[in-house]
Amino acid sequence: MGKRKLIKIIAYLILAGLVLRFITGIHFPFVIVALVILLVLLFTGPKKKNGKNEEQLPSLTKAKEEHYSKLGMTDQEINFFRDTMNTTKNQIVKLQENMNASTKLRAIDLRNDTLRVSKALFKELVKEPKKLHLANHFLYTHLPNLVDLTGKYLEIDDHEIKNKQTYEKLEESAQIIDQVSKLIKKDYEQFVADDLEDLDIEISVAKNSLKRDNEHSEDPD
Repeated sequence: MGKRKLIKIIAYLILAGLVLRFITGIHFPFVIVALVILLVLLFTGPKKKNGKNEEQLPSLTKAKEEHYSKLGMTDQEINFFRDTMNTTKNQIVKLQENMNASTKLRAIDLRNDTLRVSKALFKELVKEPKKLHLANHFLYTHLPNLVDLTGKYLEIDDHEIKNKQTYEKLEESAQIIDQVSKLIKKDYEQFVADDLEDLDIEISVAKNSLKRDNEHSEDPD
């Protein structure tokens, strides 16, 4: 609390005590008056707003609960997963807002498919919650950093007056945003690598099977 504000409050308290004494004719000790007014100020003062803008965690549906149960996830694992995914969803929404707010950022998004890849990785994680640890870089480093970088880029780009240094910083920021976007694409490719490898094996088995069938069909009886 500032010194001037404190002096003003004390002056109000003294004035309030004098007014009460004049109106009622009763002598109110200064301390009692001060305490009463302070209590009023404490309970009627403006409340601080919660700085978090994240959407409230949605209720767990029966289908999702059964899905997690089949995967053998504990209640603690389910809660951690849902909290993480809720945060990630909000970050992707914010990233989309940022990317669409600037021509330069939209170009970076189109070049790297940043939003599409982020949403695709999100969907993969929803399908396979037990693989959450495989997306650590995306969840805890690359995506949050990209949201912060694009937000700061827009803040600087919104400056009414720009000089040479401003444009240099914007260009440098755009290059970093482009690089982080490429890392997110790499995160997705690494996450689905096992699925692609499994598909390669299945294709190889199918080819061998077709080859054997063709050889048998060509053999004379």
